[in-house]
Amino acid sequence: MVVHRSPAIADLPLPSSRPASRLPRRAVVGWILFDPACQPYFTLITTFIFAPYFASAVAPTPAEGQSLWGFATGAAGLIIAICSPILGAVADASGRRKPWIAVFGLMLMTGSALLWFAVPGDTARIPLVLAAFAIGTIGVEFATVFNNAIMPDLVPPERLGRLSGTGWAAGYFGGLVSLALMLGFFSTAPDTGLTLIGLPPALGLDAATREGDRFSGPLTAVWFAVLVLPMFLFVPDRKKGLPLREAVRKGLTEIRGLVPKLRTRPALARFLLANMIYADGLVALFAFGGIYAAGTFGWGSIEIGIFGILLTLTGTAGALAGGWLDDAFGPRLVILGALLGLLFACIGLLSVDRTSILFGLVPTAPGTGLYGTVPEKVYVGLGLLIGAVAGPLQAASRTLLVRLAPPENIGECFGLFALSGKITSFAAPTSVAIVTALTQSQRAGVAVLVAFFGMGVVLIAGLRTPLRQDGGRAKDGPHTASQTRRE
Repeated sequence: MVVHRSPAIADLPLPSSRPASRLPRRAVVGWILFDPACQPYFTLITTFIFAPYFASAVAPTPAEGQSLWGFATGAAGLIIAICSPILGAVADASGRRKPWIAVFGLMLMTGSALLWFAVPGDTARIPLVLAAFAIGTIGVEFATVFNNAIMPDLVPPERLGRLSGTGWAAGYFGGLVSLALMLGFFSTAPDTGLTLIGLPPALGLDAATREGDRFSGPLTAVWFAVLVLPMFLFVPDRKKGLPLREAVRKGLTEIRGLVPKLRTRPALARFLLANMIYADGLVALFAFGGIYAAGTFGWGSIEIGIFGILLTLTGTAGALAGGWLDDAFGPRLVILGALLGLLFACIGLLSVDRTSILFGLVPTAPGTGLYGTVPEKVYVGLGLLIGAVAGPLQAASRTLLVRLAPPENIGECFGLFALSGKITSFAAPTSVAIVTALTQSQRAGVAVLVAFFGMGVVLIAGLRTPLRQDGGRAKDGPHTASQTRRE
């Protein structure tokens, strides 16, 4: 890879945006609500409710469930990786973003709703369930590409960090509320058939067939439909540009021209490579965290759900703090600190099992009650650290992309950003799935994620970032004033 600095990148302006005073506050709020509209898909389906339920109750064994879930995630990710940059380029050429969000939002809702048919022990329905999950994943990721592309039009450049961080924090809050609803009224403990508050599942759902856990899919679909409405009603869209066929042709032409431009923008190329690697690890960590806990400690939906609530609380606080840290110190330092935290947490999670910590060096006694053993407490503590740093990592990555991207190619760059980040969806999950299938060990499968975070740290540590548009030197760029002037 080319590692010399580009003469143009230091003087690269941030994408132009309309002054905040010209946009009603409801437009910004409508854009922010997109994150909590999508978040239940990640909170309820991919992490804390449905994925562990699938691995422990639908698949023949937890290890096989982890492997199948990984292959389904990888299949969706391959499609995302191929199509994301093309769709981003088409968005820039055709102008309109919201119609695309509507199409992919419909895929999200359809895939989520179909998860209702995942009956415990019915292995014949596994292909349908995995296909529905893949469809929903493609929908939510592509809808996010187009929503991200709207961001530079909403606020001045100096407020992008806070806008991005607020969106992530709102997303975490939405995930928290949806998870609390699931645990309090729908999801049940397998041994008692009761929800967290000690009641049978609402709406007459059958606890014996785990309809409460399966309801996470339809709830996600309805939740998205309601919360995404303000974005469609109040957020302004760009004027219609080229017809679709011409936009596709123009988009493909621009992509062919954009990729060679990365040779003259080494900082952008290095960041996209780093994002490809550490986003691989992060998405896989969230995808398998609940599954790993279910297999290691035998946690059910209640234990995993409470763990998710605690993690979401720290995630909300971390996302809010990360937005301010981003504006104060720059996104590179925020990303680097978050990656070091994830690397430590991932190694820590692998070091615990049901009866010991520190890779078996310290045996522990049995315990009773919620998270009653020392390994469970350690696992929860490390999970809280993951929640605290994941929000700042993702929010700061979004703002760093905006600072590095050519303003005239912001859509394609967000497509490349999604490409680099969503290669995750087949690289890391497929790696976990293959290792798990070969070893029949959940720990061995998850261990491959340490390498993803380690490589991310190395690449971000050496990243050089541009000047801020406000005239001050970027606080997180490893360069001197003399180096800056030469750029």
